[in-house]
Amino acid sequence: MIKKILSLITLAVALSACSPFALVNSETYNDADLASYHTFRIVTPADGSMVPGMTEVTYYNIAAAIREQMLERGYTEDPASPLLINIGITIHREIATEPALPPGYLPYSGPYYNGYYPFFMYPRSYYWQNYYANAQVITGIYKEGVLTMDMVNTERKLPLYSASVATIIQNGQSRFRDLKGIAEAVQTLFSRYPVPVLPQYRQK
Repeated sequence: MIKKILSLITLAVALSACSPFALVNSETYNDADLASYHTFRIVTPADGSMVPGMTEVTYYNIAAAIREQMLERGYTEDPASPLLINIGITIHREIATEPALPPGYLPYSGPYYNGYYPFFMYPRSYYWQNYYANAQVITGIYKEGVLTMDMVNTERKLPLYSASVATIIQNGQSRFRDLKGIAEAVQTLFSRYPVPVLPQYRQK
């Protein structure tokens, strides 16, 4: 576990040297076969709550970038899909953050930074309470503006995949990046996703 954390930190440092975005973690849970899913849906403010400080424009930019990555991998968007893509952002300047699990339930799971958890639009406790003991928790290397994406089978309340990228906050400006910056961050977010981009979308 310690070696894994160190390798991820090294990867983050290496990526940050040539890009403003660094993949912090990428983890498949419960032996999920993500290629067996053919549809997806992205969390909306109606499913939960908007992240404090995030405008609708920023939400739609993030959702659009995620949608593009999923479509390029052959998925179809469907509002009835069991595969929900949840969005969380670490916003430690805000008081209104959300624990990954209800108090008293262990193991606690990150991303976690200086006493703060990310704020997830769709409450993570709805599905993380059934999270098995095979958790690979990465803690202590998150900062403001880390974007976390969870994929969950809502029918079974089963976590499938999670990845995080730093950071979608402009350095020193405490505001979210524009559409181009968010698209680049989300591309990094999907850089180790286990289902590859279809050949027609691959850069030559």
